[in-house]
Amino acid sequence: MVNALVETLTVFAAGLPADIDITPNDTGLPGISQLKTIVGAIMTIGLILSVLALIVSAIVWGFGSNSSNPHLASRGKVGVVVSCAAAVVCGASVTLVNFFWGVGQAV
Repeated sequence: MVNALVETLTVFAAGLPADIDITPNDTGLPGISQLKTIVGAIMTIGLILSVLALIVSAIVWGFGSNSSNPHLASRGKVGVVVSCAAAVVCGASVTLVNFFWGVGQAV
């Protein structure tokens, strides 16, 4: 049983091409440039929403602190941190993907 499995895998592996060389390109499918434009617009929307969330969270934080409402102030602080983290992720997304692409190419 094991010998038959090993023999089958050996025959299958012999049928595979020895060296596969595929690189990403932006001419293989139509609409790639439009997709890049859409992703850039979505990144802009994400950054604008991060700024809005930061402003609203700061207002909530200040209102909670000045009204002696620690729960509201705490929620505002969390909102400030989350909105800043969202801006970092939006801004670093291309760099992060390129970094992990490079890691994947090194494997």
